[in-house]
Amino acid sequence: MNMNKDFFKALEALGEENSVETELLIDKVKSAMLKAARRAYPHSEERISVEIDPKTKKFEMYIRQDIIDDEPIDVNEVNIDVAKTMDPNAMVGGTILKELDISKLGRMAALSAKQSIKGDLREINREQMLSKFEQKEHECITAKVSQVEPGRGTVTVVYDGTELYLFRNEQIPGEVLEEGKSVKVYITGIIGKNKKPVVKISRTHKDLVKRLFEQEVPEIYDGTVEVKSISREAGSRTKIAVWSKDENVDAVGACIGPKRSRITAVVNELNGEKIDIIPWSEVPEEFIARALAPAEVLKTVITSMEEKACTVIVPNNQLSLAIGNKGQNAKLAAKLTGFKIDIKPQTDTVTGEEAPELSPDFVAPVFETAPAEEAEAEIAEETAAEETEAETAEAPAAEEAPAAEE
Repeated sequence: MNMNKDFFKALEALGEENSVETELLIDKVKSAMLKAARRAYPHSEERISVEIDPKTKKFEMYIRQDIIDDEPIDVNEVNIDVAKTMDPNAMVGGTILKELDISKLGRMAALSAKQSIKGDLREINREQMLSKFEQKEHECITAKVSQVEPGRGTVTVVYDGTELYLFRNEQIPGEVLEEGKSVKVYITGIIGKNKKPVVKISRTHKDLVKRLFEQEVPEIYDGTVEVKSISREAGSRTKIAVWSKDENVDAVGACIGPKRSRITAVVNELNGEKIDIIPWSEVPEEFIARALAPAEVLKTVITSMEEKACTVIVPNNQLSLAIGNKGQNAKLAAKLTGFKIDIKPQTDTVTGEEAPELSPDFVAPVFETAPAEEAEAEIAEETAAEETEAETAEAPAAEEAPAAEE
């Protein structure tokens, strides 16, 4: 029985819809049809064969019958006279292929074949998804925006023919993604690997910043410059601590690049998010002082190594800058270093007394990691009332926000 062209059109459409090659899909259909036929002819299991050829549009099913000279006892046998009507050269003791009417396999057999093909497609899709994305887990990929859902705000992106979903909570706040534009996303993980894999992507994950710097900074990619930790408030500010294994290579300078080209490329990709590049130090006091940049720090004292707590003294006019708008700078510094940071002004704003002498006496140098105009703008954002109320900005505990050491 020759199937019409509709079957092969449907087969091609099914293959394209599931990103499966026609040859592979035909193998799966053959397998499913054999199962269905063997269910319909349980005593002829090894005698049934299926032929599907998309080039000649041939789709046929056969059963191999033994040629006998008397009355057949079942479908596995055929009388010689009947056999000769199909093949004039038929002989007793030989075999002949009888074509089966696929449409008469029965509803249950057809349903079974359909379910089997669906199951095969799911397995093919699972394997293809894993082979395509398993090696890219925790990496940054460039995808194209294909659809922006106005209601829920979910953005559909396409990577190598596969649709992925960037949910609203994984999008940078305030960012508008346009259809047709390319966007870089971070693959946070693959869930349901043994069933139906779902690739989770993000634009807010802090490691997206790390991957972007790896792409822009050869020294990070080749391991000369190491990213020690990152803290991020997506859409607003990121602090990234870097260290050079080679004393002749300036880690901060490498990340900034000639004429700020490298850091500018990352900032542009993150929709203008501010980035502080902090030189990492193995001396906690020094690292904490640097982490509070662009604020100047006068003294840093570790009050408890067990609890990872410290006290920092800053000039009165730097208090707002050290704390940051809504405590952001202090929180990011705490996440970057893993320390609770208690920030105090040099002079008590209520009593006018100098801050008590702290021991050991560590005076941290000032490290400039952001343009001066940004620092001035942040100071201007804070009112005098906020400054008085926020004399102590304790960041989240180290166990709540550990440093992201690599």
